[in-house]
Amino acid sequence: MDPGIEALVQAIHATPMRAMLLFSGGASQALSWLLSVPGASSTLLEATTPYSRRALHLALGKEPEQFASQATANDMALKAYNRALMLAGPGVPVAGIGCTCAIVSGAPKRGDHRCFVAARTQERTWEAGMFLDKGLRDRLGEDDVTSRLLLQAIANASGVPRHLDLRLTDSEAQRLQWSTRSFSRDEQLEQLLRREVPFVTFLPEGLSLEGKRRVILPGSFNPLHEGHLGMMDAACKLVRNPAPCFELSATNPDKPALPVDEIRRRAKQFEDRGSMLVVTDASLFTRKAQLLPDSTFVVGVDTAKRLFMKKYYDDSRANMIRELSQMRENGCDFAVAGRALGENGFERLEDIEVPHEVADIFKAIPDFRMDISSTELRKKLQNAAPKG
Repeated sequence: MDPGIEALVQAIHATPMRAMLLFSGGASQALSWLLSVPGASSTLLEATTPYSRRALHLALGKEPEQFASQATANDMALKAYNRALMLAGPGVPVAGIGCTCAIVSGAPKRGDHRCFVAARTQERTWEAGMFLDKGLRDRLGEDDVTSRLLLQAIANASGVPRHLDLRLTDSEAQRLQWSTRSFSRDEQLEQLLRREVPFVTFLPEGLSLEGKRRVILPGSFNPLHEGHLGMMDAACKLVRNPAPCFELSATNPDKPALPVDEIRRRAKQFEDRGSMLVVTDASLFTRKAQLLPDSTFVVGVDTAKRLFMKKYYDDSRANMIRELSQMRENGCDFAVAGRALGENGFERLEDIEVPHEVADIFKAIPDFRMDISSTELRKKLQNAAPKG
């Protein structure tokens, strides 16, 4: 292997970035280079090569206007990024890499020989288009050059400050241009509300989830209060190597989606505390379990009871068991806190009927009680606010 390529791949593997690759038409050697250097499992989540037009159509969910174009590479990068999010879950830095090429093939091409790449993270995109001098290289030579461009895109997304020799002619180098774009927090949330991405993570600097299990407390957090924090602390005691994470759904089947400024207001509560928050498009737990695999969800007993109501599953017990079993297959379980019932009563997990088929994924949070009402807190805050 070229020493420059090997050094770059080693540097990529040394970063925490996890990548999903979606590439077509060329750049095949890049995958081999990534896999040939020890540590590939710390970088590569998945790689897919939709080579036929039909395969690319299915991968993108639409027919590309042009197979080898910057727009198609950008679409591929976004699809790869969303897939990476689903595979890794929140709190893990991921990148989606798209690459599409038109290079030497069995039948001579009338158009330009070209390659377009795009890399996408939560905060930024990188794009580049390469036009090759036609007739200068054979298939293997053009695949080498496009593979180098793809590897450079992965390095950029991983934050590796190295520049690989792409082995371009002077005229090719003059035609190659990189462009980058950064997304503000508001832009990231707008992408979520447009359903371009499934979730946005607010991760405190320096926090690592390596070797830890996410403990996720969903809520509206209007406001965040001691009841939420106490329940999270109690739930984390049930989990080995817990990583506490709060989840706010921007969408609600019965209400309009939260506006960006309201999401930011609620998110600031967690930023001020240095806590991790993930904002999702998931109003139902079936969707939460898909987006947030291998997690323990922290819920109140009232929420647990709703999970067992057939009316939420087309009035079918079989559907209910199937969906809850799917959550188990996604590596998810539930920690359930009790709740007050009037002046003297208190309801716990053991007081409700849990379907025996899924009883193993529900565990009670013992010795926790904190009767706080978000509604009452909001009223107090409104009454305490200055008038006029």
